Amino acid sequence: MNRLIKIISILLILHPFASQVYASEEITANIYMHRAGTKILSGVVNVATGWMELPKNIGLWNQKDENILEGTAEGILWGLVHTASRTASGAIDLVTFWIPTFPIPEPLFVFDNFSKESEYHAFRMGR
Repeated sequence: MNRLIKIISILLILHPFASQVYASEEITANIYMHRAGTKILSGVVNVATGWMELPKNIGLWNQKDENILEGTAEGILWGLVHTASRTASGAIDLVTFWIPTFPIPEPLFVFDNFSKESEYHAFRMGR
């Protein structure tokens, strides 16, 4: 009888913490689903629109250089690099959507900020 009272006492003491564990699991599941969904969406969009980095970079480099020929040449070269990078990062995001990290490119989509040069950060857990 004494053992039964001890077990019941322990269960009564631990009972208030059970709802917190459930809430924590629910929040974690919501974060996981949000990040996985974001990675799938960004992966599909970045694979499909990676080519838009070429005209974006031509415009960016023409704004930086006074000589239009140099700006266009640098824009084409950097545009090709960023096109390959955004398309590859989109493919990687598609393949690794189940890992709860943020998508690789920044800005998330090429058309989010046309005046900012793209950056790529692999396997970020926080922003």
